[in-house]
Amino acid sequence: MERTLITVPPAIPMVALVGVGDSNINIIEAAFPSVAMTVRGNEITLRGPHIDCLALEKLFAEMMVVIRSGQALTTDAVKRSIDMLAADPIEHPAEVLSLNIVSNRGRTIRPKTANQKHYVDAIDENTITFGIGPAGTGKTYLAMAKAVAALQAKKVNRIILTRPAVEAGEKLGFLPGTLTEKIDPYLRPLFDALHDMIDPDSIPRLMQSGVIEVAPLAFMRGRTLNDSFIILDEAQNTTPEQMKMFLTRLGFGSKMVITGDVTQVDLPNGAKSGLRIIRDILGNIDDISFSELTAEDVVRHRLIGDIVKAYDAFDSAIQAPRNIRNS
Repeated sequence: MERTLITVPPAIPMVALVGVGDSNINIIEAAFPSVAMTVRGNEITLRGPHIDCLALEKLFAEMMVVIRSGQALTTDAVKRSIDMLAADPIEHPAEVLSLNIVSNRGRTIRPKTANQKHYVDAIDENTITFGIGPAGTGKTYLAMAKAVAALQAKKVNRIILTRPAVEAGEKLGFLPGTLTEKIDPYLRPLFDALHDMIDPDSIPRLMQSGVIEVAPLAFMRGRTLNDSFIILDEAQNTTPEQMKMFLTRLGFGSKMVITGDVTQVDLPNGAKSGLRIIRDILGNIDDISFSELTAEDVVRHRLIGDIVKAYDAFDSAIQAPRNIRNS
């Protein structure tokens, strides 16, 4: 057993570190049951096995760096920090949680998991990046934030956001209204993300001037997109031919991000998804990156991660007997 004393600098409010009602401390105690923690004033005393006390010293040091960066340290951030430090190789929570992508109206968008940071880094380092993973992992949201940051830094002249207009149960033709009104529901999630990152009053002006364009994938055919940040969302609903068409729109000075979830294909009549086969086609080409996000990276309601895991387990249980029969 070891006794370790951690002294918190006066510049860091203790309530920010331990959480309201000791909520952060409670999370840490649950993760390290072998260590007894006592908080008095600006000192935290640890009593427990050497290896666990050492791990907690690193955790509190990382948490203090996050607080210094100006970010609120939520219980979710504490849980993710514990997971990052336990990973192999170790990820540094402060590097992940304090990375600012874009700020708007006092709100800063940052990655929340190590995989999300790797995804953001891949976008920086590659011309074409594929973000593949389940709902709620921030694939589109982070890509949008990188697009807005690139526009603000004048690295690109415009942002182009596109989605395939594929029905998930409903039929386009039976929806009321004009073509624009019919396709609006498919593009609405992109508009919603955009409103989080850009002053809503300026969005109509930017769209009217062509600085921001939101359009169905079919509208991309025949174009060459130069000096643009282009995002293709819901790419699992592209056919291989549509995926090829989109990728060959790439022009000089442009960057592309393609996002999708290969477990949620809505293509009719069992059509093959272009996203499912794209790694086999482009996996060995330089300047193209594939980022895999998992249920561990879900940053919406905690139940979404549990739902994704449950579906994955169900699908695996179904596939196992099939594999036995086919072998």
